Amino acid sequence: MSEPAAAPASSPAGSPRTGPGPNPGAEFDRPFDRTGTGSIKWARAGATPGGVISMGLADMDLPGPPAVAEALATRAAHRAYGYTQCDPGGRELVARWYRDRHAVAVDPDWVLLLPFSPRTALRLLLEAIAPARPVLVPTPEWAGFTEICAAAGLPYEEVALSVEGDGYRLPTEEFARRRPGAIVLSNPNNPSGRVWTHAEIRALAEAVADGGAGPGGILLSDEVHGDLLHPDHGLRHPVAAVAAGDLARHTVTLNSVGKTFNTSGVPSCFALVPDPALRTRLTGLMAGFGLWEGGLLEQTVQRAALADGGPWLDALLRHLVVARTRLTDVLGSAVVSRPHASYLLWLDAAALGLPARGARAALLERCGLELSEGTGFGPAGQGRLRLNYALPTPLLDTVIDRLHTL
Repeated sequence: MSEPAAAPASSPAGSPRTGPGPNPGAEFDRPFDRTGTGSIKWARAGATPGGVISMGLADMDLPGPPAVAEALATRAAHRAYGYTQCDPGGRELVARWYRDRHAVAVDPDWVLLLPFSPRTALRLLLEAIAPARPVLVPTPEWAGFTEICAAAGLPYEEVALSVEGDGYRLPTEEFARRRPGAIVLSNPNNPSGRVWTHAEIRALAEAVADGGAGPGGILLSDEVHGDLLHPDHGLRHPVAAVAAGDLARHTVTLNSVGKTFNTSGVPSCFALVPDPALRTRLTGLMAGFGLWEGGLLEQTVQRAALADGGPWLDALLRHLVVARTRLTDVLGSAVVSRPHASYLLWLDAAALGLPARGARAALLERCGLELSEGTGFGPAGQGRLRLNYALPTPLLDTVIDRLHTL
C-alpha cells in the first residue's frame, strides 16, 4: 500500500486501491520496451527486441503493477530516506495474502520480513540451521541451491526427480532413505513449473523430521513462483509451512513479491519460520551482519504489491495461461513436464531437432531465440532448455513464428 508523502516508510497499509482499471491485462497485449533499464536478461542475450529475443533469465517482459510504481513515486517524493522500522502491519499483511490467495491460515508470528533476496535468506538459514547430515536437493533444480551449499561448506547430495505420466514427481521414498539433515527445493519446481502436491510436501517434512539431528531437520521450500499458480490447474498451492501440519516446525517457507510482481530488482523476501528458536537464531545471525527486518524501498514495494496487486496478478495469470497454451500446442512432446505455475517451460532439445550439447547456441543461431541452457539446473538438465514465456502478445507472436521454422 502506498503511503501519504509525509508519512514514514513504516506506516501501516491503509484502505485498498481499486486496482489498475477495468482491464488491467490490456497492457500485456502491447509492445513493452525495456531499453535503457539495465536489464540483465536482455544484456546477457546480447539481444534487442527486433533481433534476438531473450527468453532465458526468469523475469517478465511485462509492465508491473501500477500500484507499485505509484507507491515508489509517492515515497520518493518525501525526501527523507533515513532508517526505517519494520512495518508493524507487514506480518498481518503477509498472513492475509496467504488467506486470500491460497486459503491457508498462516500465523503472523511465523513471518520474518527480510530486506534481501531469497538467495541470501537461504544462505543465512542454512547457517542458522547448521544441519548435521547432508542437504538433499532434487535435480533438475535451480543451481543456486547447490552453489549456496558449496559456499556454506555444507555437504549436499542431488536426488533425480522421477517422470511419470505428464511430468515430474518427487521420489519421496528416496529422500527419506538418505536421512537428510535438510532438504532444499523450489515449489513450484524451477525449471519446469511443476507444483508439488500436499502429500509430497508432507512426506519430505516427515523425512527431515526423522533424519535430521537436533535443529538440523528442516525442509526449506523456496516458493517464489508459488503465487503464479495457473487458474486452470484446479488445485491450491500447498504452502510448505501449512502442508506439513504438525511438522510445521521442521519447515521454512521462503516467498517474495519479486517473481510474482516483477520487482526482483528491489530485493526482498519473507520467510515463514514456525520454529521460534530458529527465528531467534536467524535474526541473531542477521544482526551479526548488520541486517535487520524491514527496509525502506523493500517495504514500500511489498506493501503495495500485497495490498493492491491482486487485480493485476489475476490479469497476469490469465495472460500466462493463454501464452502457455499457445506454446505447448506448438512445442508438443518437447515439453518435458506439464507446468502448473509460473512462466517457464522445460524442453527436450532432441524433440526440437537440436543437439544435446550446445542446444542453447544452436537455437540462438537457427532462429534468434535465447533460452537457458539445461545444464544450469544440474545433471538432469543435459539436453534440456528452459523457456520463459512472460512476454507481451506481439513478441510472443514473433516467437511462435520463429519456432515454426525449426
